[in-house]
Amino acid sequence: MEAAAREHIEEIRRTKFSIGGEQNPLTEDLHQAVKNLSAELYAKDAHFLMELIQNAEDNDYLEAVDPSLEFIITSKDITNTRAPTTLLIFNNEKGFSSKNIDSICSVGRSTKKGNRKRGYIGEKGIGFKSVFLVSSQPYIFSNGYQIRFNEEPCPHCNLGYIVPEWVEENPTLSNIKKIYGSGTTLPTTTIALPLKFDKVTPVKQQLSNVRPEVLLFLSNIRRLSIREHSKDPSLNTVSAIAITSETGLVVRKNIDAVSYTLHLSADEKDKGYKGECSYFMWKQNFPVKQENKVERRMEVEELAITLAFPLKERLHRGVSSPGIYAFLPTEMFTNFPFIVQADFLLASSRETILLDNKWNQGILDCVPTAFINAFVSLVKNTENAPVSSLASMFRFIPIDSSSYQTLNVVRESIKSKLLDESILPSESYTPQKIFHKPHEVGRLMPAFWTILEKAREQKVSLFHLSSHGKYILSSSFDKAEYDNILNFLGVELVKNEWYAKYIQSSKLIDEVSEDVYLDLLLFISHNWRFKFDSTDIKYIPLIKYVGPDGNVSLGSINESKQLSRDRVVFLSSHPDHISWLIDWNKEFKCPANYFFLPKSTQEAIWIFSKRDMVLQWLQDHVEVGRIRVYEYAHHLNKHLNTCQKLVIALVHFLYQSLQKSFLSQQEVRDLCRSMPLVDNDRNIKTHGKGVLVPAKGSKWVRLIGSNRWKGYVELVEDYLQPGCFANEFASGEGLLEFLKTHVEASDIPDISPPNAAIPTVSSPLTKKNAFLLLDWIRKMKHKEIYIPKKFLKCIKEGSWLKITSSGCHGYRPPSESFMLFYSLGNILQKGSVLFDIPLLDLSFYGDEINKYKAELKKIGVMSEYKEACEFIGKRLMYFTENLPLNRNQVLFVLNFIRFLREKFLPQDEFINSIKNKRWLRTCCGDRSPVEAVLFDEEWKTASQISSIPFIDQNYFGEEILSFREELKSLGVAIGSSDRYKLVVDNLKSPPSSSLTAEAVLLILECMHHLGSSNKLVQVLRGVKCFKTNVGYKPPGECFLFDPEWVCILQVFEGFALIDHDFHGSSISFYRDELKQTGVKVDFGKAVKAFAKRFKQEASSMTKEIVLSFLSCCRKLKNTNYVFPSDITKFIRDLKWLQTRPGDKRSPRDCILFGPDWQSILPITDKLPFLDDSDNYYGKDSHKYKEELKNMGVIVEFKDGVKFVAACLHFPMDPACITNENVFSLLECIRILNEEVNYSFPDPFLKQISRKWLKTTNGYRPPKKCLLFDPRWGSYLERTDGPFIDEDFYDSNIAQYKEELKAIGVILDVEGGCSLIASHLDFHVQLPAVVRIYNYLSLFNWDPDTEVAKGIWIPDGSQNGEWVSPCECVLHDKDGLFSSQLKVLDKYFEPELLDFFSNAFGVGKYPSVDNYCNLWKVWESSGHRLSYADCCKFWSFVSKHGSANTLAERLMKLPVGTSDSDGILLSNKHDVFIADDPQLKDLFEQHSSRPIFVWCPQPSIPSLSQTKLLEIYRKIGVRTISESVKKEETSSVDVAQLSQVSPKGILITKGLVMLILGYLANPVMKIGAKRRHETIQGLLNITFFETVEPIIVNYSLSLSSGEIMNARASRIIRWDREASTFFAEKLDRSCGYRNLIEYATYFSEAISEGVLWEKRVHVGALSELIKLAFMMEFNEEAVMFLMKSKNLQIIRKDKKFLASAFPSD
Repeated sequence: MEAAAREHIEEIRRTKFSIGGEQNPLTEDLHQAVKNLSAELYAKDAHFLMELIQNAEDNDYLEAVDPSLEFIITSKDITNTRAPTTLLIFNNEKGFSSKNIDSICSVGRSTKKGNRKRGYIGEKGIGFKSVFLVSSQPYIFSNGYQIRFNEEPCPHCNLGYIVPEWVEENPTLSNIKKIYGSGTTLPTTTIALPLKFDKVTPVKQQLSNVRPEVLLFLSNIRRLSIREHSKDPSLNTVSAIAITSETGLVVRKNIDAVSYTLHLSADEKDKGYKGECSYFMWKQNFPVKQENKVERRMEVEELAITLAFPLKERLHRGVSSPGIYAFLPTEMFTNFPFIVQADFLLASSRETILLDNKWNQGILDCVPTAFINAFVSLVKNTENAPVSSLASMFRFIPIDSSSYQTLNVVRESIKSKLLDESILPSESYTPQKIFHKPHEVGRLMPAFWTILEKAREQKVSLFHLSSHGKYILSSSFDKAEYDNILNFLGVELVKNEWYAKYIQSSKLIDEVSEDVYLDLLLFISHNWRFKFDSTDIKYIPLIKYVGPDGNVSLGSINESKQLSRDRVVFLSSHPDHISWLIDWNKEFKCPANYFFLPKSTQEAIWIFSKRDMVLQWLQDHVEVGRIRVYEYAHHLNKHLNTCQKLVIALVHFLYQSLQKSFLSQQEVRDLCRSMPLVDNDRNIKTHGKGVLVPAKGSKWVRLIGSNRWKGYVELVEDYLQPGCFANEFASGEGLLEFLKTHVEASDIPDISPPNAAIPTVSSPLTKKNAFLLLDWIRKMKHKEIYIPKKFLKCIKEGSWLKITSSGCHGYRPPSESFMLFYSLGNILQKGSVLFDIPLLDLSFYGDEINKYKAELKKIGVMSEYKEACEFIGKRLMYFTENLPLNRNQVLFVLNFIRFLREKFLPQDEFINSIKNKRWLRTCCGDRSPVEAVLFDEEWKTASQISSIPFIDQNYFGEEILSFREELKSLGVAIGSSDRYKLVVDNLKSPPSSSLTAEAVLLILECMHHLGSSNKLVQVLRGVKCFKTNVGYKPPGECFLFDPEWVCILQVFEGFALIDHDFHGSSISFYRDELKQTGVKVDFGKAVKAFAKRFKQEASSMTKEIVLSFLSCCRKLKNTNYVFPSDITKFIRDLKWLQTRPGDKRSPRDCILFGPDWQSILPITDKLPFLDDSDNYYGKDSHKYKEELKNMGVIVEFKDGVKFVAACLHFPMDPACITNENVFSLLECIRILNEEVNYSFPDPFLKQISRKWLKTTNGYRPPKKCLLFDPRWGSYLERTDGPFIDEDFYDSNIAQYKEELKAIGVILDVEGGCSLIASHLDFHVQLPAVVRIYNYLSLFNWDPDTEVAKGIWIPDGSQNGEWVSPCECVLHDKDGLFSSQLKVLDKYFEPELLDFFSNAFGVGKYPSVDNYCNLWKVWESSGHRLSYADCCKFWSFVSKHGSANTLAERLMKLPVGTSDSDGILLSNKHDVFIADDPQLKDLFEQHSSRPIFVWCPQPSIPSLSQTKLLEIYRKIGVRTISESVKKEETSSVDVAQLSQVSPKGILITKGLVMLILGYLANPVMKIGAKRRHETIQGLLNITFFETVEPIIVNYSLSLSSGEIMNARASRIIRWDREASTFFAEKLDRSCGYRNLIEYATYFSEAISEGVLWEKRVHVGALSELIKLAFMMEFNEEAVMFLMKSKNLQIIRKDKKFLASAFPSD
């Protein structure tokens, strides 16, 4: 076979590659094609593994072979190609054929092409060649072929990759077999890949991350293993993944599908990880549609889609698993909770499927159908599974969207199909599972589920839960954890109306306990506002109440709330009043439909945890009130108005409630004020203002006759009768006293008069009755009782008081009568010729009337002069109400005033009574004197604008002028003193719109003298009364011309300036008055008007307006007219200046261009320069540089650097950036850094972070740059890091150190550690690496996550490898870790060792963890340990390791002795501590392998045997004595034995005394009775002597299930059940050995028999008995022994001992 293979290879080299002949002209092209295809095939180097797995899957296998693929990575190169390591791949396929060899020596000639039907999954013909990405020279050994390929061109044909070379050695198959395992057969095919230096880590990483799920969809490969081979066998590791079994195959022919369960395992022995996950597999076939066919799958008629659903947590080996497989995993993470496998067409990288390919689209179109079938099968076909177990299946629904839009279409299709499937179970409260479509089911609120669960526990029927328009989702599903899934399926909460329907139709309220009923109310209240307020729940019987018959009924919320108040429900505000209110409410027949919650409900509320919330809802929304006894009584007062008996019962209720202190005295008083009463006519009334005693014998009858006063109740005699209501009795006497005290039944004079008239005062009263009335008023006044208005009015206005007037007698009301001195009365009657004054008739009443002056004054009788004057004036004015005063009457009034003045009598009262009445004729009609004016010439101008009421002199004649003094006293305006006010008061409205100048000035003068006049301002505000340059305008639109600042109003057209030529210059004196009318008279108002206009036209201001504005600003410069700050601000902020970029911007966002800006332009974009082109502002705009600057325009380069920061924009090619551009930018940064608290904007930081600074290592961002200076030269060279290129920037770059530092350039030597360290990977020469390490060490570098953390381990001066710090250690003093760790003191000087420790955390010595890992390697190696290595290990861990750590990490322990063959390691559960030498000897004789732990012999100073055994105990090693099981043979022929009496020989008094003393120890807790029964059993045994020893079997159970047996003979045995004791005859002459042996077995037997229930104490008792046995149980010796052990015989035991041994 080998010869034929060699000949085949030679033929290929000779015929195909012309080796030995002329060179093939296509050789170079072929070489480049292979190189390009292999290099660009994959985005990740190690994806060649997938190609190798794919090839193995497509290989052919013998029927008896279980296909597997194995990877072994060696610790050294076995190919002699100077590779760091070799990867070996083993596959037990049939092997390479000649066709396979021809294919692999070609490009694109795969033997699998066109064979999709045969199950091949590879098709590119380039798979094997991908190994060149990780190996320069791959080797193949298969079916006699021993060849390799080389990526370098063959020297014979100048072609690489596909030219085979025969391999004689390095490696040979024997070399490979040693690594694979000499005891096993080498698989048919082996591939050896010497790895490239930079590919070792990626390959190891990929091998460690091979996903277990890679086997799910392979039909051939069932096992894949990865092994790491080391020089030290103990370091070898093995990881494997495998399909362990396939179960539950179900075929569904109707849909061409099968389902089964695969059990996948992953085992990583080196990591101690072992896991298994089962996958529900669904495979379904679909016909290929014509529109989805493609050339590469033209022969395929049927496509298969397999879905894998992980039934447990997915195996965590490797990285997160993808969701798309094409037999092997892609890199597409679907975000679906299941895996999709199909024959997808892949991109050349195998990382993704071709999403826009119609073949793949056809597959994806079928995925939703496959998913639905699989999912329905999972959910519905799980037999005998409870509904609660189905919920976990729903996590397979793809609720999360994918990052691939195409897959989101699949997701939406799945969702659409799920919505049409009956997949959701409803809650039926039966074992039957019933499924429905998602839209058919509804969810319940969690709180209602809780209520239903409590109801179910109380045996309430819930079977009709789904009988109200929606199937209710199973409670196992209706949980928050499934919200996302249920939302995805569109399952919503049931409509709020559902709850009303269910509660109404169920027996929920009737059958649940009160606490559940309150839970229901709490649920409704919590959801009332947003859910139930507008539902029918308010109409269902829900609220419990006690009816009139005392039974519990149900009412609706609406019945409690509606206006008709069909039913009002209450609960007691106090728990002690509940029964009181319910009983009395029944007595009163539930007045006005007042009801109470049942007693049990109210009591439950008082102890309910959420009481406040329920009560608040009941109050706010059900209007269930909390009512006190007082409030209930108040309600009774209102509504007990139809039944006389209940009204009388109300008095009893108040009386009894007061007696029980349910009502206070004050509350009773308040209630009695409104309490209904039954009057003498048996009508029900409220006592209102008073309650009268019975009429018989009362004083009020004599005064007013019958009771005609409204509100005064005459009580009926029934109140005096005793009564019993609500089982409470009250006497008539007690009730009457209650009425007197609280109802205040009374008689005159204690009666307060009502607010009503007394008929008797409407006609003359006799002298006696008059004085009686005055006495009643005097008493009310004395008591300070308020006299009602009507009552007092009828007395004041009734004509019952006798008077005299001008000698005539008559009767007048008191309010029209006078009680004056006689002389004063005569004087007034003579002066008042129009009216008489009625005086009190003193001749009729006599002197007695003088006693009642205060009472007469109270009822209106007048006694003062001023009152008489007022009376005359009022009477006079009374006549004017009907007819106006004529000329003579007016003159009479003026004459009367003159008469009073001449008599020196006060005039004020009379004048005040008439001056405000309209009786004086004027040109404007009748006016009051205070409104009238006496005309003269000064009023002529005012009459033009005002309608002033002048006295009509034509009517009154010149005579009126003689009364100037009297008119003035009446308030008539005489002269012009009040002219301005009258003008304003009588202003004509509206005035003429074209007022004369004099009229305008008069108005302003009025305003000036009056201070302000809102009336004038309001009238003139809307009138165009001012003439301006743009016509007549209202004041609000006018400006007072001011030449100093008028330019501001000339920037824009249309501002109205008052015409001074028309109004005269004097108008300027009225600035304040003009200002009041709205005229803008100052600069501030003008500026505001200008500002408003400016805002309106800012965006459309022409260049002429802008230049005019700038010119005005220049004129106002250096004047007192300055724009306010707010106007200055919006001038700065508004966008009104045109810029070069073409838009308008605010001044503060504009720049006035200058030469300083030229150098920054190439690295900026769209700087906002002012448009100074000829098309706009032109060069003239530069004349206003100062004005522009004041507005915020940037005119200096240093002031505009912030714009540079905002507009910074580097060109795409950094080579275009000159040093001048950079220096200009750095200058900007310098200026910005000088600002306080300035921070660069994000666009600047984004630009600055680009690569634009030139360094010795190319263009880099600032944060990746260093600035070299002499300080750096002391430690490093320029080539050691990315230093800024000073040859390009020249030495001037050093002047900008601070600016460079501000943008991230590292200047400080100590600050460059991380950046220098990040370039370590670029160095391979040891001197450079050591120089950098010294630098990092000097500055105490602390590695971070951004830089490499590896340590360079040199291999000579030019080569080496980067090693993780965790694989390193500084020193190895025990010399155990040469193959496990890199010991750094072998490679580096001592000065650097501390650096590795501090910076990388490298341990000084191997840690306990390292030692445990080493031990793990030793465990897995199966080799024996040397005595020295074992001592070193246990000496270290005994000092530094914890028992918990050792117990967790060590699986095996050393056993046996330290012989020349070494020390074995055995499972720690199968080794024992030899605490019993006899058992140790016994098992060592019977065991073929050591089972006792190893200890150093002899002990060494660092590791004593005692300390080591203690460690063994702590980590779980058992002692032999506690682990062994003992079984004694029971086949003893008693008939052949001789029976003897034990007393006096073995069972002696001394033995019994010792045992009793031990059992009496309080620690034993054995009572006297139990002790005596135990001893009696010992005394009653039958004792036999035997000739032969008794056989005892010992057994040990090992962890493997093996039982280790050993046999020994014993000379003593106690059979407790048979109460027999067997023993060899004791021969004391045989020596001490036999004696102590006999004593030992005897003491053990006795102790075990006595303490069989307390075995823990057997050993202690056995030792005492053994010692006593040697002293032949001498009683004195036993007593001494007991005392030494603090044991004694108590009195009860002494009596028992005496009875057991009576002869002693």
